[in-house]
Amino acid sequence: MKKLIILLSLSFGYYSFGQITTPMASPLAKVEQKVGLADISISYSRPAKRGRVVFGDLVPFNELWRTGANENAKITTSEALIFGKDTLKAGTYAIFTKPSETSWEIFFYTDYSNWGTPENWDEKKVALKTEAAVSFLTETVENFTIGIDKMENSSAEITFSWENTKVLLPFLLNTRDKVLASIKKTMDGPTANDYHRAASYYFSEKIDMRKALEWSTKAVELRGESAYWMTRLLAQLQAENGDYKKAIETAKKSMEVAEKDGDLNYVKQNKTSIDEWIKKRN
Repeated sequence: MKKLIILLSLSFGYYSFGQITTPMASPLAKVEQKVGLADISISYSRPAKRGRVVFGDLVPFNELWRTGANENAKITTSEALIFGKDTLKAGTYAIFTKPSETSWEIFFYTDYSNWGTPENWDEKKVALKTEAAVSFLTETVENFTIGIDKMENSSAEITFSWENTKVLLPFLLNTRDKVLASIKKTMDGPTANDYHRAASYYFSEKIDMRKALEWSTKAVELRGESAYWMTRLLAQLQAENGDYKKAIETAKKSMEVAEKDGDLNYVKQNKTSIDEWIKKRN
């Protein structure tokens, strides 16, 4: 029995440490590219031609292809991509293709966990389907290649190249509207929340009570007195700057709105402060 245990232990040890590592026939690749404001990455495997006829033979025409080898190709985008009249939402998708002699059908599939093509194709999982024309190269591309080229602020193209075939898939981005919105927000100045957060930090750190009061006043002007958490801070800063009369008036407004909203914690805080400030005012 002891000999059997020793033999089994040796056997398991052999298989655990005796594995051989060899290069992959179709090595993995990843393309990462910033286009406009979008972060786009494509991961795929790169099979080699190795003297074989690829399209129409190794990759049959008019049949669904994983777009590479091994696990299916995947694309991840942080922004929506616009292909013609159709929009692909931000997210991760499998890229499946159906090559023909003159064009490729390209599918962005929501289930990207497949090894190869899905056993059961589900049209409901096709987030977007588009088509791109085939162009022919004079020089042979040995390894299947996906790239992102011809980049502009609001556009680029995904390229598929192998053998003497190249397919260009252009897309657009809604960069202009996002940049304009960012410019407008910046040029319009800080929001009420920006002023309130800055004032709150100054108040908690006891940095500059006058500046904090200025920012808090601006926050309430922009947001309105219905924001009782902002008027609460304003009252505290008015008191910190010695204006107890205004502080009491502001705290009463904050307490009234908080009570209507059912926020008893703010009601209690304001009431306690009002009682304290009345004594200091007198």
